[in-house]
Amino acid sequence: MKLGVNIDHVATLRQARRAKAPDPIKAARICEEAGCDSIVCHLREDRRHINEGDLRLLRKTVKSKLNLEMACAEEIVKIALEVLPDQATLVPERREEITTEGGLDVLNNRKRVAEVVERLQDAGMIVSLFIDPQESQIRSASEIKVKCIELHTGKFANASSAEEVKKELRQLKTGAQLGLKLGLEVFAGHGLDYDNVKDILQINKIQELNIGHSIISRSIFVGLDKAVSEMIHIIKTFRPCSIKAQ
Repeated sequence: MKLGVNIDHVATLRQARRAKAPDPIKAARICEEAGCDSIVCHLREDRRHINEGDLRLLRKTVKSKLNLEMACAEEIVKIALEVLPDQATLVPERREEITTEGGLDVLNNRKRVAEVVERLQDAGMIVSLFIDPQESQIRSASEIKVKCIELHTGKFANASSAEEVKKELRQLKTGAQLGLKLGLEVFAGHGLDYDNVKDILQINKIQELNIGHSIISRSIFVGLDKAVSEMIHIIKTFRPCSIKAQ
């Protein structure tokens, strides 16, 4: 299983003082040197953390895969078409939210999402849709010809009881199985940390995890390289060995 590290919150800390440090470009380099498989960043419309300058520098310096999370807003689409990240992950976005609150509603916004997907794919980008693990959303994603989906794990991460955790895990497993059946690569992310990720690792259909906040938070205490290395170690340790044979 691959690990993408989201570096948004390095930029969040920088923006708290409108300073030059900490530098998300340097953070990306440390994450790659620690062994992650991709760098993830979200260029929001309000530029609350990552900005265009960061994105352009990341495009020049990232050696693994650069995964740009983005809304379907025309301004952001044009920037993506100019910068050309390796992957674009379409996400919902509301200015008043603290963080992304749910998956993209592909079913009810199919025309616009399909249009953006086509433009990005024609430019050579891999396109993924960040969606809730619901059959209707997964099938809609498949129908508009994306290659990847990222299942939103927020409800699982925020579950308040063991019963609710099991319910959300079942839904994620079912969603991942359907995605693979439809020929999609299946990723997952949002709210995952060093403890709850162990349950997600048992879903052998998921091929990549994208994790940000918990890794950046951990790095305050142990350093960014070790925080990334620790997550990679957990992935290798708790991922069932039998997966390789499937």
